[in-house]
Amino acid sequence: MSQGIVFLPLQMSWHPRYRSSKFRNVYGKAASKEKCYDCVPITHSVHDNHFCAVNPNFIAVVTECVGGGAFLVIPIKQTGKLDPHYPKVCGHKGNVLDIKWNPFNDFVIASCSEDSTVKIWDIPNQLLKRNITSPKKELLGHAGRVILIEWHPTADNILFSSGYDYKIMIWNLDVKEAVISKPVKILDAHADVVLSMSFNTDGSLLATACRDRKIRVIDPRAGAVLQEASYKSHRVNKVLFLGNMKKLFSTGTSRWNNRQIALWDQNDLSVPLLEEDLDGSSGLLFPVYDSDTHMLYVVGKGDGNIRYYEISPEKPYLNYLMEYRSHLPQKGIGMMPKRGLDVSSCEIFRFYKLIPTKGLIEPISMIVPRRSESYQEDIYPLTAAAQPALTAQQWLNGVNKGPLLVSLRPGSGAVNSVPQCLEPEPLMKTTDLSQQQGWGERMPLEDKQKPREIEDGRKQLKVEEKSPKNEQMCLSNSFDIFECPPPKTENELLQMFYRQQEEIRRLRELIIQRDVQIKQLELEIRNVCTDTGSN
Repeated sequence: MSQGIVFLPLQMSWHPRYRSSKFRNVYGKAASKEKCYDCVPITHSVHDNHFCAVNPNFIAVVTECVGGGAFLVIPIKQTGKLDPHYPKVCGHKGNVLDIKWNPFNDFVIASCSEDSTVKIWDIPNQLLKRNITSPKKELLGHAGRVILIEWHPTADNILFSSGYDYKIMIWNLDVKEAVISKPVKILDAHADVVLSMSFNTDGSLLATACRDRKIRVIDPRAGAVLQEASYKSHRVNKVLFLGNMKKLFSTGTSRWNNRQIALWDQNDLSVPLLEEDLDGSSGLLFPVYDSDTHMLYVVGKGDGNIRYYEISPEKPYLNYLMEYRSHLPQKGIGMMPKRGLDVSSCEIFRFYKLIPTKGLIEPISMIVPRRSESYQEDIYPLTAAAQPALTAQQWLNGVNKGPLLVSLRPGSGAVNSVPQCLEPEPLMKTTDLSQQQGWGERMPLEDKQKPREIEDGRKQLKVEEKSPKNEQMCLSNSFDIFECPPPKTENELLQMFYRQQEEIRRLRELIIQRDVQIKQLELEIRNVCTDTGSN
């Protein structure tokens, strides 16, 4: 008698090996040699800073300088070999340790130095012809070298600085004095040097990493420490707020000196939510977070790698995507704001990698592979605009507001900061129109874009009325003809031709979209007329 085999049905839960994510196949693409910045004398400083700051108009990089500190400001389109006699910004008496562009004005940059000062510089809207030695403002308050500076993310003219005196100082630059010797607030909550500062989205909280190995969450206006981490198995170097997710991300080293990353709940820093050893290298890890796409990049100093992850609000929180690898080690890194990206090539982030051994700055684009050439709205959510949500005084008075948002869709409205010319002076007054017209109020995108377009038109009219024809003109894209010199080689001519072709293609797409909208409106009008006639 043969025995039959009975198969019982099994209830199995299937978990996909890969998460469903539109950023799963993101890859890094290094720029060609012609689009790099060559022969740049990059600093040899041993401090753990980025040494590079980027906006859609300029790239600034800390450089070597005899008898003081200096940095270079290069127009973003001026790629190729740099003239060895290119002018510098060189007003500091000691080495420059950090530089940051004003997020609401592409022609204002802050720098701090070993000479215990912070300086604010106006950068002209033209090619530099001589060194800039006189700052717009000078901030005197620190008793030791100043190593970190951060602009407030939503309030205009608020700057934070930190130095070897263990203090964080808050400066209001919205004053007439050229030399400011008294900050509006001093945060004296640290027992050692502050290694890193990061704001949450609306700038109401500040996270710091200190050399005493503690992470702190501080209310900057009250000066109160809200949370403090004393987790001994993670020696923190850098800390970062992860947007509105109420989480912190930190990089550092483990007890065994392995490079380590950790994720924290900002309301409970007793134990990390996640802790992971990466490798045994000695270089620092720079974390960079893109709150629009929820992607986190971890850039290794001293190696050529950029790891990237996707952050989710639920476990496992941190989802590894891929790693960009290069044999050329980076000393520092710059990040292009989202409004400076090339949306036509599905570029979602761009790094500027400093390679001092070759005197090279290499752009690296993070790209989502897509076949369609049209605008990909799903990978470009609304992003922070280049206009402040608050005045300095409003923030100091206790008001909190998130950043104003703008679409990156071509033709949807201005995403650049307000154009500024240093000469003639009347043109500078147009930069403050956003505050006079009540831009601090948060409003829906549809209601926000229309005033912005009207405002842009008014600014352009004022510029045209007030600037004489024989003087330098401010263009609507914050660039003038001197920053885009005529092509000198056949390759440059071809590049210009391709750029024009791309612009023509974009304009054609816009015209087609408008035609479709017109036809839809005509059809609706006909339907309304038909309904009215039948009644």
